[in-house]
Amino acid sequence: MFGLRSEGSSSVLTFTVHEPPNPEADRIDRADSLEFVKDGFSWLTAIFPPLGFAVSGLWLMAIAYLVFVGALVAALQAAGVSETWLSIIVTAINIYLAFEHSTLKRWDLDRKGWRTHGVVTGKTLAECERRFLESWLPQQPIISATHSPPEASNRPETRSGWLYGAGA
Repeated sequence: MFGLRSEGSSSVLTFTVHEPPNPEADRIDRADSLEFVKDGFSWLTAIFPPLGFAVSGLWLMAIAYLVFVGALVAALQAAGVSETWLSIIVTAINIYLAFEHSTLKRWDLDRKGWRTHGVVTGKTLAECERRFLESWLPQQPIISATHSPPEASNRPETRSGWLYGAGA
């Protein structure tokens, strides 16, 4: 209608890419250890924040949430705030945390010494991983996968040793 074409659902996802503090030397092992943190709203955190945090490995946040909200609700009940207002306040906190879930995950990784390598966008996580690795991998050093065994001599004990599977 009105000359506008709908290309279907073309939602774009955004991920930040993080690497652990002591990465492996081999670029393939390094790539395997990268963590992609999705930017955006977390429905699980909106519905039940402790579970949303626990699924993401944010145990400290899950415990802090339970302590903070428990203390807040107790204080507001002691002040005589109605159950309706308590529900509204807790729901507002949950929605706020759902929007900030990815920020908290990035903060936790940063606190643990992880480095942020960049931001990547795409339609799926797999596409984002492919896009990032296509540009990141060529810049990383290649570690040879073949290890040369110790110098083998013509002595018979070398032929019957570990090199030929007979044991040492």
